[in-house]
Amino acid sequence: MFEINTQLSLFIINAHFTHIIVQMAEGDPWRDTAEHGGIPRNSGLYSRHSIVQCENASLEMCTLMNCLGYGPPIRQARRDAYREGDRLMNARGTGNITMITTGSKAEGLTGFYESDVDTMYVVEGIMCLENGVDSDKLPRETTVFTLNTGVCYHGHSRLNLLERRGDIIPSIICDALCEDENGRVLMSSALFVDVAKDRTSAPNEIRHERAGPSMPSSSGPFHIDNVFSLRCHCPVILSRWAERTRHWPPPDIVRKVVTMGSFVTPVGFKGSEYHHLEWRICFNTGENELMSSLKNTQVYIYVLLKMVVKDVLKPVKKEITSYTVKNIVLWLAENNPQAQFNESSLCYWLREGLEKLRTAILKIELPYYMIPERNLMAACGLDEGHKCTWVNTITDMMNEGSNTLLRLPRIRKAILSHPEPLMWYNKKKIEIELLQLKLFNRITQCMDENGVVNRSDPMKRAISSRMNELLIEVHTRMNREGSRLNDLTDIRNMMLM
Repeated sequence: MFEINTQLSLFIINAHFTHIIVQMAEGDPWRDTAEHGGIPRNSGLYSRHSIVQCENASLEMCTLMNCLGYGPPIRQARRDAYREGDRLMNARGTGNITMITTGSKAEGLTGFYESDVDTMYVVEGIMCLENGVDSDKLPRETTVFTLNTGVCYHGHSRLNLLERRGDIIPSIICDALCEDENGRVLMSSALFVDVAKDRTSAPNEIRHERAGPSMPSSSGPFHIDNVFSLRCHCPVILSRWAERTRHWPPPDIVRKVVTMGSFVTPVGFKGSEYHHLEWRICFNTGENELMSSLKNTQVYIYVLLKMVVKDVLKPVKKEITSYTVKNIVLWLAENNPQAQFNESSLCYWLREGLEKLRTAILKIELPYYMIPERNLMAACGLDEGHKCTWVNTITDMMNEGSNTLLRLPRIRKAILSHPEPLMWYNKKKIEIELLQLKLFNRITQCMDENGVVNRSDPMKRAISSRMNELLIEVHTRMNREGSRLNDLTDIRNMMLM
């Protein structure tokens, strides 16, 4: 069980957030940055006053990000909870499919209901191999496909059936097989999704329109992006990534990422005539490891850039996504000395991230961190109107200095809040989230083979009781301060967003 009181003590801070407003009102520390206190020097003349402003604003923002639930303890608690949830669910399964939580939940960066849960379902007993990789060491019952990347855009492949092994091929695979124009047997990504879309249904679940390889669903405020995938062994691709000259990640993390391998997901390149036959090569578990090894400042840059995309640029057709931003941050981390990423340089690196984002939009180009030949902006559907608007908006934000943070609703509300109620509320919010994560996993542990939950379980009841106490505390204070919201379930859902 989480040591909740210990975890929460790390979040009880005494920062005066009004200092941030003062820093923002006194000028533009981003326009003049020098190598002082970890801020890199680029060119030109620098003002000592502007350096101090930039550093102070950075330090205050790091304090605020920690208070808002992006600090190391809560990130680790979230990661541990979702890993434990995966373990419990997989222990209940037959072993034919392995569930892996990926994305922002696996990174520990979003609340329980704050964003979709990205869940990958890996079909076991199948292996996709790069050409030239020996399949003799695989178990005899493994069905083997080879990657045919030569006819696809970078980072994508067709899957040619190499050999059928064992007596039974899973129906999800068998029903997706077809022949190409030369009579070779391959697996269609489109057919695979059609077969898989009925494999993740749950009671009271609402299905939504397919988005890329994902089959989204929801149940109340809980939203899931379901993606089926296959394991992939591509040592040549991974060795090219591992052998790059870099400042980050360190060698032990590089080796770990390589051992984690890769996956293929059922989605082709948007601009391909044969996208229905193509699969995308991805490195979900390796990227989870990379994100976990980022420094705090790098994580905060990632979170703030995601807010910029969501709350300022507001793309409606996913021309830019959080994955775009993630790759920008990974490149920044790899290409720059790690000592330069510290709490006093947050504003500097946020500006660097904005510049990389602006360049990606302007040139319609951003190399994929794991396979640089793949342009993440290719066929993104960005029209000239949005391109010009977003470039101008980001340029304005860069010129606004740390004032640009006031464009972000969550940051603005936190800055303008009085410190005491902000810290009080976030303390309660974090404890409720940790309890909810624990409750979620405990329910799985208390479930029998028919899916019936033992509601008399003492630990489950204790967790629910503590959550109810916290919700009553919050409800009481809200009423005292003029709120008319009375439903505890609504308050809980609001706090878990």
